[in-house]
Amino acid sequence: MKENRPNVLRLVLRLLQGMLIGVGAVLPGISGGVLCVVFGIYKPVMELLGDPLHKFRTHVPKLLPVIAGAAVGFLGVAKILAFFLETYPAPSVCLFIGLITGMLPSLFREAGEQGRPKGCGAALGIAFALILGLLIGLNLFSVVITPNFGWYLFCGFCLALSVIAPGMSFSTLLMPLGLYTPFVDGLGSLKLGILIPAGIGAVITVICLARAVDTLFDRFYPYAFHAIIGVVLAATLMIVPFDSFTVSAASAVVNVVCLAVGVLAALALDRFNSRVPKQDD
Repeated sequence: MKENRPNVLRLVLRLLQGMLIGVGAVLPGISGGVLCVVFGIYKPVMELLGDPLHKFRTHVPKLLPVIAGAAVGFLGVAKILAFFLETYPAPSVCLFIGLITGMLPSLFREAGEQGRPKGCGAALGIAFALILGLLIGLNLFSVVITPNFGWYLFCGFCLALSVIAPGMSFSTLLMPLGLYTPFVDGLGSLKLGILIPAGIGAVITVICLARAVDTLFDRFYPYAFHAIIGVVLAATLMIVPFDSFTVSAASAVVNVVCLAVGVLAALALDRFNSRVPKQDD
């Protein structure tokens, strides 16, 4: 009986890790890919996604508890997030900005895991400028995005990218485009009109990019990770609800409190992650 306890504890730990990865995948500012790295399962996940036919038998049994936990965490949180974004938009966004800000130290730490050679700052700056310019351009030209099949394909692409590219949160790109709330609401409500195109987009992304992204991070890890941080910074800057701070003193206080809570929550999660033993076996 005692011999089975380590296996049961490992199963429970894998389930909990999967739930955290699922929650992290849907929460703005927290990357499911980063949590995979933190928990030491990024490598087997990428091996499975990059070569599912040959790795299915060896990797799926080991990762099945993680996959199950991730599905529960992802779908369970999506509906709640959609409700708060629609009912309390400014405080919710401020909370998410706080989460992103609180995760920045861990992102920079992960980015420097293999050193910071010359050019990392340039990669961050170029990515920041490109994304900021793109988003500002969309705002200046008053481009209104109406969610449809094609855009939900794009949502699936961003979702898959947040897993295969550590540090990339799919909400980072979807929130400035106004796609995040309808997307998570559709996921939480299990709407087939959203689930099907998002699923197709995610599968296509995994098939086309999983091995390429894995190779990119293997060969150019510091540059790729710093570029992702640039994307995160630019997209976060664009979702700051500056107007909500001037509506009233009360709304400003609420927003500041939400920012602080988000930062503290992200720092607490980072501290918890640092204490969890990695499982590369």
